[in-house]
Amino acid sequence: MMYSRILLAVDLTDESIKVANKAVALCKATGAELTILHVIESLNYAYGGDVPIDITDIQAQLQETAKERIAILEAQLDVPVQESCISQGGIESEIHRIAEEKRVDLIVVGSHGRHGLALLLGSTANGVLHGAPCDVLAVKVIKDKD
Repeated sequence: MMYSRILLAVDLTDESIKVANKAVALCKATGAELTILHVIESLNYAYGGDVPIDITDIQAQLQETAKERIAILEAQLDVPVQESCISQGGIESEIHRIAEEKRVDLIVVGSHGRHGLALLLGSTANGVLHGAPCDVLAVKVIKDKD
């Protein structure tokens, strides 16, 4: 199966480049277009809407930081990026929404292979897999040990 539109969903941590490199390899192999997405989980969403302070400035700073980090990531990639998106809301639902909107046929996400309580609660990669409008590639990310 050939992919023509790949959505790379990244959390913009240091490990994002490892996930991005897998997406880049697939783009090179298939000639697919690459779109990068970072979702900022809304603080209202994360805390159930019960945040008693004005979070407008915090959200704006998160957006600015995400733009800077995406630009750094893009500069490290060996393929052109069709589009970079920064979205806000629930991570899994936003990835699904953007994937449908952009009509992608593959979502690439990182999977940290958590254990214990994090495994019981589920991971972002697992959440993306269930309900995705297309194939999902979960790239196992192992944090570098210092």
